[in-house]
Amino acid sequence: MVSQHVILDLVEQVGAIARSDTVTVPLGPGDHAQTQIMVEDWCARTGNELVEMRGESATVRRGRAPDPLAELAPELMPGTRLWMYTNFDCNLACDYCCARSSPQTARRALGVDRVRRLANEASEAGVSELILTGGEPFLLPDIDELVAACTAMLPTTLLTNGMLFRGRRLEALRRMDRSRLALQISLDSGTPDLHDSHRGQGSWERAVAGIRIARDEGFRVRVAATLPYELTHELEPFHDFLDSLGIAREDHVIRALAHRGVADHGVELTLETLIPEVTVTAEGVYWHPVSADHEDQFVTPQIFPLRAAIDEVRQRFTEQRAHATAAARWFPCA
Repeated sequence: MVSQHVILDLVEQVGAIARSDTVTVPLGPGDHAQTQIMVEDWCARTGNELVEMRGESATVRRGRAPDPLAELAPELMPGTRLWMYTNFDCNLACDYCCARSSPQTARRALGVDRVRRLANEASEAGVSELILTGGEPFLLPDIDELVAACTAMLPTTLLTNGMLFRGRRLEALRRMDRSRLALQISLDSGTPDLHDSHRGQGSWERAVAGIRIARDEGFRVRVAATLPYELTHELEPFHDFLDSLGIAREDHVIRALAHRGVADHGVELTLETLIPEVTVTAEGVYWHPVSADHEDQFVTPQIFPLRAAIDEVRQRFTEQRAHATAAARWFPCA
C-alpha cells in the first residue's frame, strides 16, 4: 500500500509541474526496492523519467530530458577528435594566445609515453582523429616520436607556427608520415602587417616560408588565421593569397579571436557556449582546446583510461544541456 501511495503522490505532483521540471516525493516506510520497481514501471508507462532514488525519496522528471548527444552531427560528437597539448612553451609570444604560451612559459610536456598510450586507447574509444598542439610542438626534441606514435594509430593533425623547419627539426619533419599527417600552420593575413602586429616582426615571412617548405616536402597543409570577429568576413584577398600557395580552399581555417589566455578581448567562450572537444594536457582533461589553461573548463586530472575521460565529458555535456533546457520555460499570456 505504501508503494501505491507513492504512485498517487507522483500522479498528483508530476501533473502539476512544467515539462522537464522535477518533483521529489517521500517514499515512506516499507520495502524501498519494491517501491523503486513500481516507480520505474510507472515512469516507463507514462513517459516520465526516474532521476534518482535516494534515501527516503524519489525524484522524477515530467517527460524525459532530451539527449543533446543524439542531436549532434557525428563529427561534433565529443571524443570524435582528441586534442593533446604536447607542451606549452613557444618561440613566439602572440598577444592573443589562448594557452598563454611564450619563450618564458614552462614546458609542461605531455611526454611520448602518455602520447603513445593516448593514441593506442583513442581508436578503441571511438576517436577518429588526433590533434597535437602547443605551445610550439617543434621545440620538443622528440616531436617525430610523438607524431609517429599518433600516425601509427589514427590520422593526425599537427599545429605549428611553421617557423622552425630547418636543421634537425627539418630532418624530424621529413621522418613524419605524409599519408597520415596534416600540418596546420598559423597565418593571420595575406600581407605581413596584421600577422606581425600580433606575433612579432618578421614572423609572417618565416611562416610563409614554412608553408612552402611543408608543401615542398609533400605534406597536406592547412592554414589557420585567428582574427577579431569583425574581420572574419570578406576575406577573399586572403583566400586568393592562400590559393597562390597551393592551399586547398577546404584547408583555409578562419577562427574568431577568443577572450581567453592573454587576449584582452574576443568572443566569450564558456562551458555553456562550447560543444566540448576532449583536450588532454600534462595536468589532465579539459573541455575544449581554447581553454586548456583555464580552471573553469578543467574536467578531471584522470587522463586514463581515455574512454572514461571521454565519457565524463559527454556526461557533463548531457547534464549541462538538460539543465539549460529545464531552465527555459514557455510562459503563455494568450
